[in-house]
Amino acid sequence: MTVFLVLGITGIVLLALALVLDGVLDSVFGGAGALDGLFDGLLSLPVVAGFVSLLGFGGALVLGTTGLGAGPATFAGACAGTGAAWVTWKFTRALMRDQTARTPRGDDLVGTPGSVVTAIPADGYGEVLLHLAGQRVKFAARSSVAVARGTEIWVDATLSPTSVTVRPVER
Repeated sequence: MTVFLVLGITGIVLLALALVLDGVLDSVFGGAGALDGLFDGLLSLPVVAGFVSLLGFGGALVLGTTGLGAGPATFAGACAGTGAAWVTWKFTRALMRDQTARTPRGDDLVGTPGSVVTAIPADGYGEVLLHLAGQRVKFAARSSVAVARGTEIWVDATLSPTSVTVRPVER
C-alpha cells in the first residue's frame, strides 16, 4: 500500500510543480509531443500527473478496502489513472482552443461615426475619436475639406492601421 500512496503523492507534487512552473517542466516531454501532433498534449505534465496520482490513490483504495492483491489493485488504479488522464487531456485541449472575438480590421471602421478632436485642414491631418471594439480610440484623419474641432464625422476609408479618411456628417 505504501507504494501506491507514494505514487499518489508524487502525482500531486507533479501537478503542483506543473501549476507553479507553468509549462517549464513540459519541455521534458516536448520531444515526444512534437512529433507532428502525434500525441498533441497527451504527454503534458498535468496529464501525466493525473494518471500517476490516480494510479496511486486508486490502487491504494482498492488494496485497502478489498481483499484483492496488488495485481488487481494496480489494474484498478491504472484504469482510474487512464480516466483521469483522458479527462485532463480533453479539458486542457478545450482550454487551448478557446477563441476570443475576432480582431478588428481596418475595414471595420468604414461607416463608423466619430468626432474631430484636432481640426483637420483641407489637405493635412487632424485627429478623430472613434469607437473600435467598444473602446474609444484616437486616429489620425484626412479629409478633402477642412473640418473644425467637435464636428461629427463618418469614416470613408482606412489609410493605415492608425489613419482614416473622413467626411463631415451633413444633417
